[in-house]
Formats: sequence, C-alpha cells, structure tokens
Amino acid sequence: MDDAPEIAWYFDTVSPFSYLALPAVEALAARRPVALRPVVLGAMLAHWGALGPAEVPPKRLHTYRLCQFLADRGGVPMRFPPRHPFRSLESLRLLTALGATPAAVRAVFDFVWCEGRDPSDPAEFAALRGRFADRDGLDLDGAKAALREATEAAIAAGVFGVPTLRIGAELFWGVDALPMAEAYLADRSLFAGGEMARLPDLPSGVELRRR
Repeated sequence: MDDAPEIAWYFDTVSPFSYLALPAVEALAARRPVALRPVVLGAMLAHWGALGPAEVPPKRLHTYRLCQFLADRGGVPMRFPPRHPFRSLESLRLLTALGATPAAVRAVFDFVWCEGRDPSDPAEFAALRGRFADRDGLDLDGAKAALREATEAAIAAGVFGVPTLRIGAELFWGVDALPMAEAYLADRSLFAGGEMARLPDLPSGVELRRR
C-alpha cells in the first residue's frame, strides 16, 4: 500500500539541468502531487562551501556542451541565454509570487532555456512578467522573504544543489538521479538491503580540504 510520501522538486532557473529535468518532473506530477519549489542555488552553494559548475573554468564549457548534447539527443528544444550564469533572483521571486504553479514554472523555463532569453535584463524581465495575467497584482517584494525562507528550508532538509527531487526524507540530485527516484517510488526498500544498506555509515578514508 502506498503511504504517499511528500514529493518536492527544488530548482533554480539559472540551472540548465533543472530545465532538462522538468519534463520528467511534469510527468511525475501527472501521477502524484509534486510541490515545485524555487530556491537560490548560490545561497545553497555558499552554505555548503561548494562551487557551481560555471565557477570551474574547464567544467563550465563541459557542462554547457553536456546540457546541449542531452537536449539535442532527447529532442528537447534548448538555446542558452546570451550570458550565463545570470542573476536569477528576479525570475525566482516572480515564480514565488505566482505560487510556482506548473504553468508558471514551465513558462519561465521556456522563456530562458527554449527562447534563450536573459531574465536578469530589465527589459527582458518586463517582457517575462508581462506574460502573466495577474502581473500587476504580484507582490515581488514580499516574495523576497518567501524565497529566502524556502531556500533555508531546503538547506535544512539537506538539499545541496539543483535540481533535487525530495521524496519524504530522501534526496535525488540531478537529472541522472531521476531513474533512481522512480525506482525508489516503486520500491521504498531500495536503500535498505544489500550494498545500499552499508553506504550511510561508510567511513571516510581521508579528510577533504575545503577552499
């Protein structure tokens, strides 16, 4: 019997991997309730002392090529915006003010990653905001605090990057983790047996240095 764990999807519009994961998340949301949660990737990275892919020069180009390759191979229309990374706060606050509805999330991602437009540009952001019927009544200032709280709550839940799908207390980070998430939904004992069972207590053999 399915005890229907809470499912939440954490994303930032600056993340091309979030855009690539969106179709699978939409398909999952057609079968089960999924809460769509905009969060600030930069704040997460700062909290965990991590770097984003674009902050490591050789990794930046590799990441862009990989995303475009995955999109092309999967038949997903994709065009990088004119600069990346860009400031995503305005688009995240917009989505927060809109309640991060599935239609709004799809519209913003398509604006950035399908049309290749930069939401941090004031004129472009105005064009994006103009696509929503209730644009004049949106409380973007109030959305600042809500977005901050959502990001802090995600960090408290252990979320360290985007896109992340949370099923109950379990986290599935990245596009490539989505098949594992589906397997976990089908069998909640996935991590309880065999070699999976020893992984949570696996000791570290060397102390990693932080920057």
